[in-house]
Amino acid sequence: MSKSDPAAQKRERRKAIQWVVTIFFVTIAISGTISLLSDILMSRSNMVVAFLILLAIILIGIVFDIIGMAVATADEKPFHSMAARKVPGAHEAIQLLRNAERVSSICNDVVGDICGVVSGSASATIAAQILANFSFSWPQIISLAMSALAAGLTVGGKAIGKSVAVNSCVVIVHSVGRLIASLNRMTGKGKKKKK
Repeated sequence: MSKSDPAAQKRERRKAIQWVVTIFFVTIAISGTISLLSDILMSRSNMVVAFLILLAIILIGIVFDIIGMAVATADEKPFHSMAARKVPGAHEAIQLLRNAERVSSICNDVVGDICGVVSGSASATIAAQILANFSFSWPQIISLAMSALAAGLTVGGKAIGKSVAVNSCVVIVHSVGRLIASLNRMTGKGKKKKK
């Protein structure tokens, strides 16, 4: 129907362009903020704390990758019966699934890619700290080892995460829905919707 309706095609095209522009600026804002915060924290931390920050950044990327994959693979049906029984988070889970493409884009592409870039920067900072405290005959090995470690943890974690996401997609999406419902209640958005 939309193929034969030029006005509908135009609206869809406009929505797609708006989404791309929004994602572009949101990515710049989030990436800049996370990079700045991680650089400040890394420069003021010792090697152990810096390594824990690196692990936290990688873990955030993996968690969001799991959420994005779960939303992309989950079925709406179980959540309709939950919503009928007024199970907290069911309505929010349905909204996530109805916007699966955008949710997956934000979780996998925006947050996941930002965490990948920031973890690379963080591993380089740790390598510089190691080289400042210890002398090596071949200093490049430290940078290579840190980059390889960050990449290995990210790829390995996401591989495990994808399996978890596919096998437990309903539980994961419902958990995210419940978290959103709780945040809505705390901010008062839930009350406005009910009215």
